[in-house]
Amino acid sequence: MIYPDFLRNGDCIGVPAPSSGAYDEFHVKRYENSKKKMENMGYRCVLSKNINISDKCRSASAEERAEEINKMFEDENINMIMCAAGGEFLVEMLPYVKFEKILEHPKFVQGFSDPTGLLFPITTKYDIATIYGNNFTEYGAEEYDRSVTENLEILQGNLIEQENYEMFENERAESVTGLEGYNFTDKVEWKVLNETSATMNGRIIGGCLDLITELAGTKYDGTSQFIEKYKEDGIIWYFDNCELSMEELIRTFWKLNELGYFKYTKGIIFGRSGNNNSYLGYTVEEALKDSVISKLGFPIIYDADVSHKGPCLTIINGAIATIECKEGKGKISFELK
Repeated sequence: MIYPDFLRNGDCIGVPAPSSGAYDEFHVKRYENSKKKMENMGYRCVLSKNINISDKCRSASAEERAEEINKMFEDENINMIMCAAGGEFLVEMLPYVKFEKILEHPKFVQGFSDPTGLLFPITTKYDIATIYGNNFTEYGAEEYDRSVTENLEILQGNLIEQENYEMFENERAESVTGLEGYNFTDKVEWKVLNETSATMNGRIIGGCLDLITELAGTKYDGTSQFIEKYKEDGIIWYFDNCELSMEELIRTFWKLNELGYFKYTKGIIFGRSGNNNSYLGYTVEEALKDSVISKLGFPIIYDADVSHKGPCLTIINGAIATIECKEGKGKISFELK
């Protein structure tokens, strides 16, 4: 596994917009504040020229978005890449991404949600660690949540043990300034399917499940080679479900199992679902119990802090992870080997 350099004081962060850019004035302010705060911490920032554009959730054409990524990898003055935002259509640019340039100039890429479409191929096909964590917009909050400060710690190479958060944002509040933090509404409680506790250790991979199921079986999916290479470590999957209904969730796990994803799996950690809709009245627990993964013999943690209902843990794709869950609490740590 290739681990790029972590951030050092004075380093430059490239901020592409491979999916959406700002779609309202609040997000424009947010990006401006993210840049200001990052620079006050001693980093330089190069922002996409399209960062304030969102035309049907696209910052630019697929070709232009890819070329921006290509140039940021080639630019020796840019040390790491943090995606501006999520969205819907990052996959459109993948045919134009020069992945060989990423191999020649490996850098940490961080993103959340739709950027899974970039992170997942980089780690599974090219064996370069990536980071599922805050998009650049999260750094624009006037006051930082613990998840943001811990994300920064990890970006700096301090591999802290992350513990579960106390509260999460079940419903977003209306923006007044655009610089608000999370609207904490509900208590965090990690759960284990059919058990009271779970511990798992293995090489971790995953992301936004909505994107993984789109990539699965395409030429951008390197899962088969990834899990074969690291079968002695065992695999931990983490999944962040944004929009899939409970019925879609059951079908998605069937598909991934048929593709061999869960070979060598030591466990799955599943975040709070962004969409709990069900035509048949399924709860999340019932959907997981009725899905094929419940029959495969490994522990399944759910309602964890890997979710569109933030805050979200920082996950280093490709690293060795140790995850523990007991009495509604959870923690995760990483080893780079």
